[in-house]
Amino acid sequence: MSDNRKRYRETGAAPLNYVAGLGRGATGFTTRSDIGRPRCPHPRPTSRRRRRPRRRRACADFGAAPAGYVAGGGRGFGGREYTAAEGEEKERLDYSESSYDEFGGYSHSITASDPYEQDDEEADMLWLEVDKRMEERRKQRREVRAQAESERLRVEKPKLQLQFSDLKKQLAGVSVDEWDAIPDIGDHRGRKARPQRYTPVPDSIVLDSVRKELDKSNALDAREQRFGGLASTLAGGAQTPAGTVTDLNQIGAARKTVLNIKLHQVSDSVSGQTVVDPKGYLTDLNSMVVSTDAEIGDIKKARLLLKSVTTTNPGHAPGWIAAARLEEVAGRLAQARKVAAKGCQACPKNPDIWLEAARLQSPQNAKAILAKAVRHIPHAVKVWIQAANLEADATAKKRVLRKALEFVPTSVKLWKAAVELEEPDDARILLSRAVECVPHSVSMWLALAKLETYENARRVLNKARETIPTDARIWITAAKLEEANGNEEGVKLIINRSVKSLSANGVIIDREQWLKEAEEAERSGFVSTCQAIVRETIGIGVEEEDRKSTWMDDAESCLAHGCVQTARAIYGHALSLFPGKKSVWLRSAYLEKNHGTKDSLDATLKKAVAYCPQAEILWLMAAKEKWLAGDVDASRTILTEAFRANPDSEQIWLAAVKLESENHEQDRARQLLAKARERAGTDRVWMKSAALERELGNDAEARAILDEAIKKFPQFPKLWMMRGQVDEKSNPEAARAIYQRGLINCPQCVPLWLCTAALEERQSAMKARSLLEKARLKNPKNQELWLAAIEVELRAGNAKIAQTLLAKAIQDCPTGGLLWAQAVWMEPRPKQKSKSVDALKRCDNDPHVIVAVATVFWQDRKVDKARSWLNRAVVLNPDLGDTWAYFYKFEKQQGTEQSLAELVARCVRTDPRHGRYWTRVRKAPENARLKTDEVLKLVAASLPHP
Repeated sequence: MSDNRKRYRETGAAPLNYVAGLGRGATGFTTRSDIGRPRCPHPRPTSRRRRRPRRRRACADFGAAPAGYVAGGGRGFGGREYTAAEGEEKERLDYSESSYDEFGGYSHSITASDPYEQDDEEADMLWLEVDKRMEERRKQRREVRAQAESERLRVEKPKLQLQFSDLKKQLAGVSVDEWDAIPDIGDHRGRKARPQRYTPVPDSIVLDSVRKELDKSNALDAREQRFGGLASTLAGGAQTPAGTVTDLNQIGAARKTVLNIKLHQVSDSVSGQTVVDPKGYLTDLNSMVVSTDAEIGDIKKARLLLKSVTTTNPGHAPGWIAAARLEEVAGRLAQARKVAAKGCQACPKNPDIWLEAARLQSPQNAKAILAKAVRHIPHAVKVWIQAANLEADATAKKRVLRKALEFVPTSVKLWKAAVELEEPDDARILLSRAVECVPHSVSMWLALAKLETYENARRVLNKARETIPTDARIWITAAKLEEANGNEEGVKLIINRSVKSLSANGVIIDREQWLKEAEEAERSGFVSTCQAIVRETIGIGVEEEDRKSTWMDDAESCLAHGCVQTARAIYGHALSLFPGKKSVWLRSAYLEKNHGTKDSLDATLKKAVAYCPQAEILWLMAAKEKWLAGDVDASRTILTEAFRANPDSEQIWLAAVKLESENHEQDRARQLLAKARERAGTDRVWMKSAALERELGNDAEARAILDEAIKKFPQFPKLWMMRGQVDEKSNPEAARAIYQRGLINCPQCVPLWLCTAALEERQSAMKARSLLEKARLKNPKNQELWLAAIEVELRAGNAKIAQTLLAKAIQDCPTGGLLWAQAVWMEPRPKQKSKSVDALKRCDNDPHVIVAVATVFWQDRKVDKARSWLNRAVVLNPDLGDTWAYFYKFEKQQGTEQSLAELVARCVRTDPRHGRYWTRVRKAPENARLKTDEVLKLVAASLPHP
């Protein structure tokens, strides 16, 4: 047995004939490794086995030989096969674990029966190349993984030398004196702690200690009996025979009493301020957030650094302030106060350290600290202001500030603070003294002028101009004073003199700054001062050829800031220099229309047409404003004057015709059109003549006018469209012939192709399909033609063909908003959101796409989102009537009566003119007399979606 133990200790091998569990009655077992591999009862066949083909990639990916691989077979070497005898020879060899050595392997060679030939060597070389290639493929990933692991370890467990690398760099700038001034930190050598070992105490020592305790207790008992039971009297409880007190309730009461005494001492440590709540002390201890080890370590490092700063340079006040705030953050308020107090002693002339010390104290103590501060630095304005702020009584504040002004009479801050606390009469007296002490303060002069009467204020401002001749605010205040007292001429004179005086004193007149002053004057209600500033300074520093464009930009900027009077003054000054500029008059007229009154607009337009009689748009604008105001006779008078100034103007003729037609004066409108065809026979005049006859139901006269107009203007497509529409109901064949002639003369007109296709679709969808295809050849990349072809297929019930056409159309017009909107609507409900995302990526600011997205939200009952998207669509293109119609339909279903009325009012103000459905309804002869709100309702009813 001893030999087995020795063998086990030396080699770690089991004893000989050892069977696991045999001593407990278990039965030993044997495994396949104990008895070796079984012998095959049948020898292997000598014929070549059919190998199952494998993928060639297995060799490169996993290091395995390809299926059917024969080493050297590709170079003419024949594959070697084992015979049955050789197989039996291998099977007789022992390959169990007992014959395997950890370092030497098996005692015999596994391939001993096979000679190592050249093809085997080539196969081994091939496998080595495979292993090398796989190693190269994995090398990069392994390096990236190793680098990431090293970075993670560097962040989680940084080395000590990396933590102090920045501090080591700073040591390069330490001087010899600073090195000598570093205090000695004492003996902090890191000694390795010895491992604690537990050694049982012998019984003899334990018994001896117990005997000594018993002797000591007996001696105490004897002394207690001698002095009359002192311990019993103090404890007030029962005693054991050994003399120990056993009343635990009294012990707990004593502890509670001691704790209360300590808490009261802490609570009264600061006079007049309770620092600790005795009742909630333990609760607060439980609710405290314990800082992490990292935060504690950072605080310790910062404390050490700041201690070094205050030690090496005690006169540096920011170091003391930082140290005090560090202790405050760490929760050591008492220590922070001590540090601040030391800083005040070290830096008595620095006001910041005194203010920091006062901030850390209670209000009463802070007053005492600031009192000491003003004795050391009586000229520190910040200290005086803080001392005044600590006073709760206004009288005390006044007393502190007046005391401060005795020491620092030239401080503007102190004077302002003192004046703010006084009544107007006392403030005026203080300001009178203030302008004597600080005559360079413009704000003091202006404040005094505001408190004085008109005559005294003029004297104060005149004296201020003499004292400070380079400040423009004094002049502007003087102008405002004159305007407030009704002296308009004095305002102009003061602003004029101010520019000259400031220039004479070397002040550069900044035009931008003066315009800001003009805007500020307008906001304050001083319009005359604003206009005077603009007149005197708007042209300073502007080249003569750039004046008009620069001033127009200035006016637009003022309007953007909401300063209408400033913009009006700029336009007025520009018109005084450029009275014949139509664009300036037009901008001024639009300003009056949007922000002025009817009278101001009337006056502006009268001046405009007087200075620019050839500007047709000004005449038309004046006539339209009179017509909208209900004064038809005045509008006719203006148009009559416009005829005299512009006898051959097409716009004025058509405006006169529209005025008469809207007021149901059809005969006068016909006469005007007849004269217009003679005097200004343009294509639009002929078209309007035919349109008027169609509205009145005179198709024969309309045909005659259109036939004559087509002869004169064969390239005007609207004439062909109107001529075909007149014959569509009565004679479709004649209409088709007209359209064909029109397409020959106007092959690039898309609406004409659409009209022809609509006529053909009524008889045969195939003809319309071929016609639209021809139109796309003539007009490539046109989304309206593609959309018309898709709608033809949808109406014919060919949904798949329509989807195919839509795909081709999007490829041909990738940014076509009409096509993307149709694509969203043609998708099933679950797929509409994803299609909407694709549409927004291609054309995110197209109103048709925005409307399509809004309809998706509309169908999902997301009312707020749908409303916001529809509002965005009408803002993007207010002239598109279809978006207004969709918005109206939505508000009619989901909105209130108030929201619907507001939307209709917005649409009427905008007066849209375009849109596929809008123009279809608007241009219909039966709808010629309808107003915008009525057209909106009809278009909303004809919309196909949602």
